[in-house]
Amino acid sequence: MNSIYRNKTIDKITKKLKLLGDDKTNAITFMNIRLISTMIVFIFCLLFLKRGYFLGPIIAVLFYISFEYYLDYKIKKRSEKLNYEAIFFFQILSITLENGGSLRNAIEITTGNIDSEISLEFKKLLKEINYGRSMTEALERMKERIPSEEINTVILNLRESTIFGNDIIESLNNQIDYLRDKKILNIRSLINKLPMKISVISVIFIVPIVMMLILGPVLINYLIK
Repeated sequence: MNSIYRNKTIDKITKKLKLLGDDKTNAITFMNIRLISTMIVFIFCLLFLKRGYFLGPIIAVLFYISFEYYLDYKIKKRSEKLNYEAIFFFQILSITLENGGSLRNAIEITTGNIDSEISLEFKKLLKEINYGRSMTEALERMKERIPSEEINTVILNLRESTIFGNDIIESLNNQIDYLRDKKILNIRSLINKLPMKISVISVIFIVPIVMMLILGPVLINYLIK
């Protein structure tokens, strides 16, 4: 069924699946499942819905599109999770590097003591190195699996430090400070949005109740009369 899909579409889905950290599902399998599921939904609408001939195509198209939106949603959630784990992971990595040893040894020690999703990604990196890839190649491939721009910046700095012999620890600590500052800004942004959310909740739920309490007696008196 490869011939029914454009290479551009296959490449796009492949990149998204990599960003999910999914090594088992390939793009063709994903798109085949999406296509077959959409056909089943379309047939179901035709058979069991009134005006299925009209609603079927609309529902099928929306269902088809929702598959990719679901991928984007999962990628976003994974990015947030990795960013949450990154500060602690890179702090431990930095401390391990300060105690001496190569980047590879520091990654081995850090991943051996931290159980998280970002740690699993670095374990994959170590496996690729064991299979014969260089550190720079493994780091470049790792970037393809990480949906976070912030973490990819750290990976890029690690790669450049490996190639040009820059100070890894200083670069890593600068990136840790950046990640920490961004996390604080995100928290402040959420706090600043709270009054607006509370106002919306008040308008939707509290104001109608207050109006009922105020106008209730008036309406009751009017109806009694």
